[in-house]
Amino acid sequence: MSYNNVAIPAMYLSNDRCFDFVSGMIVLKLVPFSLSLNAKNRTICFYVIQEHTVNTKEQILEILKTVVDPRLGCDYVSARMVKVSDDAREVQILLGYPAKNVIDEVRAQVQAAFDKAGVAVQLDVKQHIVAHAVQRTLKVLSNVKNIIAVASGKGGVGKSTVAANLALALSAEGAKVGMLDADIYGPSQPMMLGAQGRPISNDGQNMFPVVSLGLEINSIGFLIDADEPMIWRGPLVAQALTQLLMQTKWGDLDYLVIDMPPGTGDIQLTLSQTVPVTGAVIVTTPQDIALLDAQKGLRMFNKVNVPVLGVVENMAMFVCPKCGHLEHIFGQGGAERLSRTYGCEVLGHLPLQTSIREKADSGEPTVIGEPESEAAKIYRDIAMKAACAIAKTAKDMSLKMPTVKVEKN
Repeated sequence: MSYNNVAIPAMYLSNDRCFDFVSGMIVLKLVPFSLSLNAKNRTICFYVIQEHTVNTKEQILEILKTVVDPRLGCDYVSARMVKVSDDAREVQILLGYPAKNVIDEVRAQVQAAFDKAGVAVQLDVKQHIVAHAVQRTLKVLSNVKNIIAVASGKGGVGKSTVAANLALALSAEGAKVGMLDADIYGPSQPMMLGAQGRPISNDGQNMFPVVSLGLEINSIGFLIDADEPMIWRGPLVAQALTQLLMQTKWGDLDYLVIDMPPGTGDIQLTLSQTVPVTGAVIVTTPQDIALLDAQKGLRMFNKVNVPVLGVVENMAMFVCPKCGHLEHIFGQGGAERLSRTYGCEVLGHLPLQTSIREKADSGEPTVIGEPESEAAKIYRDIAMKAACAIAKTAKDMSLKMPTVKVEKN
C-alpha cells in the first residue's frame, strides 16, 4: 500500500507540529496541508503523508560508484575520496588533487546522482590533498606532502621552463606549491619566476624560502652571484642539494616541484635515493637523440622505485605565426614511442613558440604571463594530469602507523 501524497485528518493537533512514523525502511512524515475549525472549536489539521527513505552507507556508496570524476576518470568510491557520516545523512567528497576550478562541477554532478536516486543528503565537496607513498627506505617530509621531480636525460630540452609552468599551474588550480631549483650548475628558476633577494635565516642553519608569484622558492642561485660558476664535484653538489631541501623552512606544501639537474649521473642517482619523491615527470623533445637520454632518466627512476607520472614532449611542433603552417621540426611521435615501450602516460605536447621563451626570460612564465593562451592551457592540463596520477597512487601511511614500545617489567 502506498502512502505517497495521501491526505488524512489528525485531530487535536496544532498546525505547527509534524510527526515521523518509521516503518521498516520507510519514514512517513506528516506535513501540514490545511486546517479548519468546527462548531465545537476543535482544530482539525489535515496532513499529507510524504515518503522518505532512510539512508544507509551501503546505499550512498552504491550511488557514488556510478559517478565518475571528470579528472580522475574513475568513481569516487574506488578512488577512496568519500566520507559518509554514521547516520548516512552527511557525505563528503574529498578531492585529492587541486580542485579550485572543478569543485562546482563535481558538486553538481554528485548532487544530480543523489537527486535521481531520490536520496536526500547534506553534500560537501572540497579539496583534500594528502601525502602519497615514496621510496620504501625514505619518509615523507612533515611539511611537504608530495614531491614532483622534473627531469630530463640531457640539457637543452626546456626542462626548467616546463618545471616553472608546472608549479605555477598547480598553484593556479588551488594547491600550495614550492619550487626547489636543484640545477646547481645552471640555476634558472630565480630569473624565470621573477624571484629576487636571499633566503632569510634566523638561526644560521635553517632558511625561509623566497616567495614569488605565489610559490615558495629556493635555489643555489639566491646564494651566489649571477655570473659565478659552480665548480663543484658531484658529492659536494649532492650534499648542497640535500641541505637546500632539508634546511629550508617550507610552509605546509601540497606539492614541491624539484627542477632536477639534467642527465643520469651520480648527482641524479644520489638525489633519487635520498629525496622522498612521490613521482617524476620526464621532459624530452621528439628527436631520437633526446629520446635515448630520456629513456635513461625514466629507467633510473624505475630502478629506485619512483613512479614516473608521465612524459612531456616539448618543442613538439612549430606553427608559423604568419601563415599558420604546422611543422614538426624535431620529428614526431617520440613521446608516444616512449610511452608504448615503458607503459607511461604522455602528459602533453608543447609547441616551439617564441612567446614561451620571452615570458620565461621576463620572469612571468606563460601560465602567469599569458593565462588565456593555448600554451597555458596545455601547461595546466599537464599539471592536472600529473596531480591526478599522484592521487591514484598509494597514500602515505607512515604517520598513521602505531609506535611499538617494548618495556621491561
